[in-house]
Amino acid sequence: MAAERSVAAVTIGIVAGEASGDALGAQLIHAVRERMPGARFAGIGGPRMESAGCEIWHPMSKLALRGYVEVLTHLPELVRIRRDVFRRLRSIKAPLFIGVDAPDFNLGLEARLKGSGVRTIHYVSPSVWAWRRKRIHSIARSADRLLALFPFEPPLYDEAGLEVTFVGHPLAADAASASTRRETRDLLKLEHSRPVFALLPGSRRSELEMHTELLLKTAAEIVESLPEAKFVVPLVSRETREYFEGVQYRLQLERLPMKLLYGHADDALRAADIGIVASGTATLEAAMARCPHVLFYRVNPITFGIVMRKLLIPYVGLPNVFAGRFVVAEFLQDEATVANLARAALNLYDDTVTRHRLEALFAGMAGELRADTSTIAAAAVAAELRVAGVTC
Repeated sequence: MAAERSVAAVTIGIVAGEASGDALGAQLIHAVRERMPGARFAGIGGPRMESAGCEIWHPMSKLALRGYVEVLTHLPELVRIRRDVFRRLRSIKAPLFIGVDAPDFNLGLEARLKGSGVRTIHYVSPSVWAWRRKRIHSIARSADRLLALFPFEPPLYDEAGLEVTFVGHPLAADAASASTRRETRDLLKLEHSRPVFALLPGSRRSELEMHTELLLKTAAEIVESLPEAKFVVPLVSRETREYFEGVQYRLQLERLPMKLLYGHADDALRAADIGIVASGTATLEAAMARCPHVLFYRVNPITFGIVMRKLLIPYVGLPNVFAGRFVVAEFLQDEATVANLARAALNLYDDTVTRHRLEALFAGMAGELRADTSTIAAAAVAAELRVAGVTC
């Protein structure tokens, strides 16, 4: 048996591929370091992981791709990056690798690392409950442990024999309360009496390219019916903000009553009466913010056709998945039109009874998802390090 190493003498590999994974990864790094102050991390991440102390080998933006077509055009670069990360982790004898979401990139890397003797954790279950159910067994072959965010996920892996730890969802730990909307409007200097709509186009550049014009035109149509409406738009970076403002200028919609934020999607949703939200983690963030919302999404038509043929459930939004029924209206692909989104958002704003029911439902979801996520996840990391012969 190899001699044990201390946690201060090793580097843990970690890779996240988009903004939500960057947030999860940063929280995990902080929690592990609180438990094991000497722990070091390196890999791929964003600004939050870097601020938490992770050494960044490649920018996270290289992995922030969506859809089959877009991934295919970048495949050579993705393969090169994955090989480089594998080589670096093996050269520094990393005892543990943590793949934070980004399953198309991480699971293949995890499988290769596991085969070479590195312990592997996959953080966030892929959507096997929605499509590609057969993927369960490939996940079990790639990861030694899975950290699941939803309580209905661990039983899905029982037959595969994979160790699954339910860690709760970190968004639930800071879920909104009944007074949050008023407090957040004060923070953002928004009038309490004014209708506020949060517009979330997505965090990836490719999502902005698909969604920015749609949302700006939707906002313009809402103002036609509700002139006092105000819009809050969180954008994750200077690049995405410049792109959004460029489209706004091209469409000659600079006079829209709009407040742009750098990040702070949670504040935008907490302040809003209604959200118009691109499908993804942001829909769960809207639920945790107690923000009634409508969901939309557009992708390459080829990608959409492939996904819809494989979908096992009739909805894609995380609040709907968690509820097991439609509680949030979904407008996907050709149904994601200016007219549909504007009418649905205005109808929801006008229907105060439905809005209050949704807010109560979202509060209940937060209670079910709440757990000491960082502590549980850090304990799982410590357990895997001990198996790898690292003293914690």
